[in-house]
Amino acid sequence: MTRKLEGKIAVVTGGSAGIGLATAQRFIDEGATVFITGRRQAELDAAVKQLGPKAVGVQADAAKLADLAHLFDTVKAAKGKIDVLFANAGGYEFSPFGQITEDVYDKMFDINVKGVLFTVQQALPLLSDGASVVLTGSVSGSKGMESFSVYNATKAAIRSFARSWTADLKARRIRVNVVSPGPIQTPGLDTFANDDVKGFLKTLVPLGRLGTADEVAKAVLFLASDDSSFVAGAELFVDGGLAQI
Repeated sequence: MTRKLEGKIAVVTGGSAGIGLATAQRFIDEGATVFITGRRQAELDAAVKQLGPKAVGVQADAAKLADLAHLFDTVKAAKGKIDVLFANAGGYEFSPFGQITEDVYDKMFDINVKGVLFTVQQALPLLSDGASVVLTGSVSGSKGMESFSVYNATKAAIRSFARSWTADLKARRIRVNVVSPGPIQTPGLDTFANDDVKGFLKTLVPLGRLGTADEVAKAVLFLASDDSSFVAGAELFVDGGLAQI
């Protein structure tokens, strides 16, 4: 059986852990060569070792335009094109309204909005006609989650990007879609959520549990492959029903 991404060149930002790493593994399993980025070299090296010879690691911070230029120069020199771009790098921070600082605002918008904007824009010369671009959104872009107003706003911006870029890139048949996870068990979640918080999150999810990184990765693979050839400008929730009910 032909693999879904046979011979394709993919780029996954924020690919050294969690959803990005799980997605890179899915892409490789389906025949792609994958360039992954991460900010920390040790984690990036470990991820490349785990993924195997079809993975290439490039240390980069998506909020820094010079790092993005280095990433795409590396891809151009090695492969000359990109068939799948998963703009996944991002972060979140707990900041109650009334206590939001300028630094928190700048940090969240730099990595989650500026980073995604310039990741996709700098990739444009390398993107194949008919390529697939997938952005990482969140249920937070649709829900009014307490103490996450800045993060929520960044993810609403990501949703808007997918609509606008679908219009901007229609002449090149480049599909832009968003995958929006709910609470997912990842190393990132562990940094701010103890067992009590995770237990509370489970009560919000109609399916009664946290999702896994691989469950999101399977949705990204769908959007990246020809299985979703007539899907553009859409938002696919992988949230156990959280944003729907």
